[in-house]
Amino acid sequence: MHKLLSQLESAADLHGMSVSQLQQLGVEIREVLCNLLSDRSAHFASNLGVVELCLALHSVFDFRHDRLIWDTGHQIYPHKLITGRYHEFRTIRMKGGLMGYPNPAESEYDLFMTGHAGSSVSTMLGLRSGDELLGESDRHAVAVIGDGAFPSGIVHEAMNNAGGLKKNLLVILNDNKMSICPRVGGMASYLDRLRTNAFYTGLKTEVVNLLNRVPVFGDPAERFLAQLKEGVKAGLHGGMLFEELGFRYLGPIDGHNIPILRKYLQMVKTLEGPILLHVVTEKGHGFEPAAEDPVFFHTPPVFHRENGQTVTQSKSGGKAFTNYASEAIRDQLLRDGRVTVMTAAMCQGNKLEVVRDEFPDRFFDTGICESHAVAFAAGQAKAGARPIVDIYSTFLQRSFDQIFQEVVLQNLPVTFMLDRAGLTGPDGPTHHGVFDIAYLRIFPNMVVMAPGDAHDVPAMLDFAIKHDGPCSMRYPKTSAERVAGQRTEVELGRAEVMQSGSDGSILCFGSLLSNCLLAADQLKEQGLDVGVINARFAKPLDMETIEQSLADAKFLVTVEEGQLMGGFGSAVLEAINEAGLDATRVRRLGIPDQFTEHGTREELLAGLGLDAAGIATACCELSGIKVRQAESETVQ
Repeated sequence: MHKLLSQLESAADLHGMSVSQLQQLGVEIREVLCNLLSDRSAHFASNLGVVELCLALHSVFDFRHDRLIWDTGHQIYPHKLITGRYHEFRTIRMKGGLMGYPNPAESEYDLFMTGHAGSSVSTMLGLRSGDELLGESDRHAVAVIGDGAFPSGIVHEAMNNAGGLKKNLLVILNDNKMSICPRVGGMASYLDRLRTNAFYTGLKTEVVNLLNRVPVFGDPAERFLAQLKEGVKAGLHGGMLFEELGFRYLGPIDGHNIPILRKYLQMVKTLEGPILLHVVTEKGHGFEPAAEDPVFFHTPPVFHRENGQTVTQSKSGGKAFTNYASEAIRDQLLRDGRVTVMTAAMCQGNKLEVVRDEFPDRFFDTGICESHAVAFAAGQAKAGARPIVDIYSTFLQRSFDQIFQEVVLQNLPVTFMLDRAGLTGPDGPTHHGVFDIAYLRIFPNMVVMAPGDAHDVPAMLDFAIKHDGPCSMRYPKTSAERVAGQRTEVELGRAEVMQSGSDGSILCFGSLLSNCLLAADQLKEQGLDVGVINARFAKPLDMETIEQSLADAKFLVTVEEGQLMGGFGSAVLEAINEAGLDATRVRRLGIPDQFTEHGTREELLAGLGLDAAGIATACCELSGIKVRQAESETVQ
């Protein structure tokens, strides 16, 4: 039992705690986080790194009234534990349980579902502006953003605006030298200089020591030291980037020292205008294996400790689509010197470490800057290269305008590989990659593909690299099966008929192909002869095969792991209507017009009728067989 945590009713209870109690609370939080990982995979190292910062913030501010946004929200676990959700915490990332990101439906302490990096400064500036307009200017406004997210373009747009508006706004830069992987770029180097310059660090230590011995507010000695610090900063760092943007810069300070954190937070509450407080933390702090390898421990597999060693539980299942994709990328780099690959701070998630190490001159990690990555790729393509943009589906949404203006409008040969397309399981609605079919197929010149199995992955990438125009290829976060049988080549706009059927056909776009084949097998027991087609392309569609399937069978069921509105099934209905065919015999299966909760991928697919049983049931309904009979015999 965690003595302090278990007694917290809300974060307001921290206001009366001593520093030693807060430190003990930090120990208990880390115990809870470690215990969680013995049961399921979850975000880990990032949460260990913000424990003291979280406790200091909630002990100084009252965020039932004041405003707090965590950017990115996967570091929300300590915050949830101290805001009345300790007793529910064991349900986190489970279907029906707590979300692994902030969720306003759970608590008044959560303001936004922050699953994407970089937006906290903008939304917090908006909150501050809105509060002032509505006569609530006594609310403090605090945004916590990591150094990995800090280079995002929207952050600098917001800081530029904040500096001009001169609103009271506290931006806490949580600097741990990481995003998911070690962060990259010029901003990272700038922060390194701020943090590691020996002379400046030594001076800062003296400042902290003196601050501990003098009153915080208004002491002449402190004013002198502050002036001295500013002079040293000016000498060491030229224009002082943050000050030039209109922010008062404070720091860097130790993000694991609760007394220092509290002192600075109390001080900034009295200051006017936008402030940037630079806090240095260690990702994985308090758990040595995570601190030594924060990349692995970002979202590690289930583990436990034996004789002081971390023992991880091996993942079940076969080889993932992501692994097949990374191998296919490597093969293309080996074959063609024009091929490059870029990612947006997701080298580990996209399994590109081998590519990065083997082809350092043709691998580009842009940091959490997806819009830049796409425009950058367009420039390479214009120069004659064949760039591959490997980004999660949910994050590629951030570059919508660059896909339009810089790539498809110019008809440039950029290949988009959309990892985590479909349902991402416990990460929930902020991360489900379910909108890409709809937002990509609307663009002229864009080819929209999805592999049905492992066989299709390298074949589709090879097609894309050779195609003189933009292509996209989506695949989910799951193991990739290899469908048996004689396979056909990947040709533009050509589907692959896996098996024919006289009663009906299932037209599948993407990785649910194996579910469709299993459903067809189950339907044989119902006396139904149902064909299965691997669509491969959502754009251009294989109308010849679609028309033939409608001519030969009584019904057609489309299957996709994406939103029905504007998705693959909608494209099929549009095409059928244009051809003057009967659309009443078509049923679309996919994700309805709602946000899908978190849970295992299998749970979510079953709930949406996208598992084999659900697909078989839909076919039975269209054929007139009683659904109850189908359910009892097809659910194996």
